[in-house]
Amino acid sequence: MSMLIIPAIDLKDGKCVRLKQGRMEDDTVFGDDPIAMASQWVAQGVRRLHLVDLNGAFDGVPVHKEVVTAIAKAHPQLPIQLGGGVRSLSTIEHYLAAGLTYIIIGTKAVEAPEFVEEACREFAGHIIVGIDAKDGMVATHGWANVTDVKATELAKRFADAGVSSIVYTDIAKDGMMQGVNIEQTVELASFSGLPVIASGGVTNLDDIAALKPYGEYLLGAITGRAIYEGTLDLAAAQTLLDA
Repeated sequence: MSMLIIPAIDLKDGKCVRLKQGRMEDDTVFGDDPIAMASQWVAQGVRRLHLVDLNGAFDGVPVHKEVVTAIAKAHPQLPIQLGGGVRSLSTIEHYLAAGLTYIIIGTKAVEAPEFVEEACREFAGHIIVGIDAKDGMVATHGWANVTDVKATELAKRFADAGVSSIVYTDIAKDGMMQGVNIEQTVELASFSGLPVIASGGVTNLDDIAALKPYGEYLLGAITGRAIYEGTLDLAAAQTLLDA
């Protein structure tokens, strides 16, 4: 199967935004209507959508449930993954019932790894672990805290837990339009044996071409700022990966 290009819709205060290196105060608003934004990417033929509840990531509870549910209802056939504010089994249950396919556990995966294992047992095949790292070390709480946990070690911890994949974000690259940290992303995949979705730094077709040879490790790549600012054409990127 081809690698996927996965457009990101980051939700903050009800709007579509992009942050730079995860800083909530350094945001660019790209739209007031997340539902219309999702439909725009779907019209371009995407095969999966990535949603982030930014307020939820910082507050520790879901903030954009209604918008997320509306997007899922508008596109019932589209696999949608969501992260941000997922700290309980009831939250996961709510989102899956609302029509989402995959739920991303980030902060809680670091603080309570057993929660991931419990979630995988309860909701087999629907759990993704989100690992956000700075200089190879895991960051939590909307990237506000950098821990002393190595990204590769955390990924390895979940190798047998039943997670469907890992979303790996290099914070230094995120929103900076400077290319993907391929070396660290592939290292994480090979070390853990889990399929990885690359995130952070995708800027143009050159970045997609650079990722393509690593299809055995990478399930796909998330793109945000590049598609909003027009440096990457979604359909062309997917066509390149399919070729």
